[in-house]
Amino acid sequence: VEDFLLTTLRHEQKEHFGILCLNSQHHLIAFRNLFSGTLNAAAVYPREIVRQVIEDNAAAVILVHNHPSGVAEPSHADIRLTQEIRSAMTMIDVAVLDHFVVGDTETVSFAQRGLLN
Repeated sequence: VEDFLLTTLRHEQKEHFGILCLNSQHHLIAFRNLFSGTLNAAAVYPREIVRQVIEDNAAAVILVHNHPSGVAEPSHADIRLTQEIRSAMTMIDVAVLDHFVVGDTETVSFAQRGLLN
C-alpha cells in the first residue's frame, strides 16, 4: 500500500485526499481520489466519502492524502478530520483501517502511530 501511495501521490503539486475501498476480505475494490485542493489544504466532506463507500459497496476503507510540502507528519487538522470520518463510517458499519499521509520519501500510518484509537 505504501509503495502504491508514494508512486501515486508523492509528486503532486496540490493536496489530494482519497480512499482505498476494500471488500470484506480487505481486497482492493478501487482507489478513489475524491478531493483536490491547494498547496497546503483540501476541503474534505465526510458525506461525499460515505456516498462513495456505499456506491462501491465497501466493507472497509483506508484514507490517504498527500502533503505537497514533502513532510508526511500529520497535522492536528488531519487527526481531527480522521476522527470525523471514522464517526461517519461507524454509522454505516464500515471500518477505517488506516490513514496514510504521503510525503516526498515516506508515508506516515495513523494505525502504526496509534492515532486511530
